[in-house]
Amino acid sequence: MSSRTYELDMSKGSIFKNVMIFVVPLILGNVLQLLYNAADIIVVSRWSGSSAMASVGATSSLNALIVNLCIGLSVGASVVVSRRFGAGDSQGVHRAVHTSMLLACIAGLVACFLGVFFSAPLLRLMGTPQGQVFSGAVLYMRIYFFGVPASLIYNFAASILRAVGDTKRPLYILAATGLVNVILNLVLVIVFHMGVAGVAISTAVANYLSAIIIIYILAKSERAYALVFKNLRFYKEELSQILKIGVPAALQSSVFSLSNSVIQSAVNSFGTAAIAGSAAASNIEGFVYTAMNAFYQATMTAVSQNYGAKDEKRLSKSIYIPMLCVIVVGFSLGLMTVVFANPLLSIYITDSPEAIEFAKVRMILTGLPYFICGAMEVMAGALRGLGYSVITAINALVGACGLRILWIIFVLPLKRSIFTLFLCWPVSWLVVICMHFVYYMIIRKKAIRKMLEQ
Repeated sequence: MSSRTYELDMSKGSIFKNVMIFVVPLILGNVLQLLYNAADIIVVSRWSGSSAMASVGATSSLNALIVNLCIGLSVGASVVVSRRFGAGDSQGVHRAVHTSMLLACIAGLVACFLGVFFSAPLLRLMGTPQGQVFSGAVLYMRIYFFGVPASLIYNFAASILRAVGDTKRPLYILAATGLVNVILNLVLVIVFHMGVAGVAISTAVANYLSAIIIIYILAKSERAYALVFKNLRFYKEELSQILKIGVPAALQSSVFSLSNSVIQSAVNSFGTAAIAGSAAASNIEGFVYTAMNAFYQATMTAVSQNYGAKDEKRLSKSIYIPMLCVIVVGFSLGLMTVVFANPLLSIYITDSPEAIEFAKVRMILTGLPYFICGAMEVMAGALRGLGYSVITAINALVGACGLRILWIIFVLPLKRSIFTLFLCWPVSWLVVICMHFVYYMIIRKKAIRKMLEQ
């Protein structure tokens, strides 16, 4: 089958139809990728106990902080490739692809070093409980980060495919490697009794398998985004544009992860049951977030392609249509997590009723208003697709990270409870979406004028 059949030109045809064609495989792919961590949590909880589950859960926000800082750079690659693709600039696509993949390799090695060598002091700084939970968390994090270079290579390559509208092949890859991850989890934990080490090894192996497959696809492609290893280098113009968009996006991702790390530190202070409950709820919410993130990716790709095509009318629709979709989908999925909280949580937690109660509080406070998070993501994708990545990061820094840290310092002590702690998430989402929307209304005409002049 020709690689042409995988592409989706979002500058032509029905925007709603294009968005849904783009989003559905991406959601399924994101769910499969999320199953990596869900499989870790479920297997280690059922066969190694809640302490082992707490070890894995205690690393989640810290892992995300380092990894998202690097993966955020792939947003720059996606926007630049999308614009070149929308403008029909094959040479520009080629240069952007090779610049992006070299950047992925370097970022992956740096992230691996940070995660392996600084895991213990970082976990200690977060207040992770000493003893079995702490030692298990350090072991999991070190093994996990050996697989991070492959994870970043995969995510950069997948962002290139998404930039030309291809969300199907990443889905196929994750379907295969996700199955490998689950099988290895069961074998290493149940048969060989490796606990947290087993689930970490399974994830790392799946990451490398994903990277190998997607690199093979790019290398064998006959399209402009084909990967030619001898052409891997930094092209000055493309690198400048990727960093201009990607660095603020990376900072925004890390800012959210940093604020969540601060919240995780506060969760840790409530004990092992709170850590386990929050980890279980986080995994369930993660499935809802995959849909929110898919509409973010669709908005960014549609806006970028239509920006390259200089189509003002479609540019506006590329924002409003995903916004309506994400509100409906976000509210529906969030409501479902609350309604079916008990059976969902029983999958993760089998030996701690107290942990389940902690988890239900978080799900109520974050599940029902999750559509606000989705609207925030869509506006971020729109601003970034228009090239305004810096202000998106600033809004996140002030409205998310800043507010959440201040909440922990000043609001939580007023009434120290898990309810007060988790309330900071929906409040911060609402603040950030308002900031994004106000700025969009301010720069909209300027952005369109700049697009038409290029």
